[in-house]
Amino acid sequence: MNFQITHEDNCARCGIFKFDKNIIETPLFMPVGTYASVKSLNSEEIKDTGSKIILANALHLFLRPGEDIIKMHGGLHKFMNWKNPILTDSGGFQIFSLSKFCKSNKDGVIFQNHINGKKFFLTPEISIKMQLSLNSDIIMIFDECIAYNQNIEKTRLSMEKSLYWAQKSRSYFDLNIKNKNLLFGIIHGGIYKSLRDISCRELKKIGFDGYAIGGLAVGESKLEMYNLLDHIVPQMPKNKPRYLMGVGKPEDLIESVYRGIDMFDCVIPTRNARNGHLFVTNGIIKIRNKKYKTDLSVLDDQCSCYTCCHYNRSYLHHLDACNEMLGSRLNTIHNLHYYHTLMKNIRESIKKKKFNEFISNFYNKRRIILKG
Repeated sequence: MNFQITHEDNCARCGIFKFDKNIIETPLFMPVGTYASVKSLNSEEIKDTGSKIILANALHLFLRPGEDIIKMHGGLHKFMNWKNPILTDSGGFQIFSLSKFCKSNKDGVIFQNHINGKKFFLTPEISIKMQLSLNSDIIMIFDECIAYNQNIEKTRLSMEKSLYWAQKSRSYFDLNIKNKNLLFGIIHGGIYKSLRDISCRELKKIGFDGYAIGGLAVGESKLEMYNLLDHIVPQMPKNKPRYLMGVGKPEDLIESVYRGIDMFDCVIPTRNARNGHLFVTNGIIKIRNKKYKTDLSVLDDQCSCYTCCHYNRSYLHHLDACNEMLGSRLNTIHNLHYYHTLMKNIRESIKKKKFNEFISNFYNKRRIILKG
């Protein structure tokens, strides 16, 4: 990989990733394909929405279908028929979200398979080995994510554990790397700036191809998140990609780019699509509302996605009311296209040094079309 910053507008920046033949611009959004699938869409449909990188979860794929099955296909790219880059999460967040199934110590996590109940010991080395076997382009270190409202002592212990695992991840990666995989570190420390400072400083000493911020969007307020970004992002290496994990809503992307973030992933556009919450230029449409039953207008007259070019709100309302899977597919195509168009417009405004103007226009246009 070659990553370089091409344009700056205050703290916001545009860059390019070079993955062999793929040149990908940042800031970028990555749709989540936890089980090697962005729900309801095939690889060509994902690509057509504007997606350049997909996120998959190494732990879930390790549990099902298993490392051997994916190896049999020649790696994750061939398994899911995706020719562009893939980022794999190590499973740290799943330890947090599935905490009732696991117990961690300094060396790793005793994890109970929530599918069949079997127990296994997950270590930084095993996590990196899993991701290397998948041949993902960007590999995340093994880390521990905890609730935002833990006290500073518990948060410190968790942060120190993640730092120890970061070094173990780095060491195993360096001994076993065979392809052009990249390894990203993850900054932890909860809402405590002093702990984030330590985490960032020590990760820079270890050295990574990119740096992520983990443990946000887990319950803290927006103000807390933005204040923390204001504090920690300037300490992150300027010449390396900066990745905010698990974020977020359109306004979160804009506010985070404003503070210097380059990469995002989140389930919001795809999950909301399946629940009938659709992002449009002026806000959100909740397609289940009965007023859309007779609405013959397109979903968003400023959108060029497949859904908006071929179907109207009335039909989308009908599909949702009948629980037809086509509704989820069309909604997902639209929401992902909206996100990638938003990122494209953000990049263009930064290149023109008009990002502040873009932000003002975004908030001026944005209104909730349906409340409650």
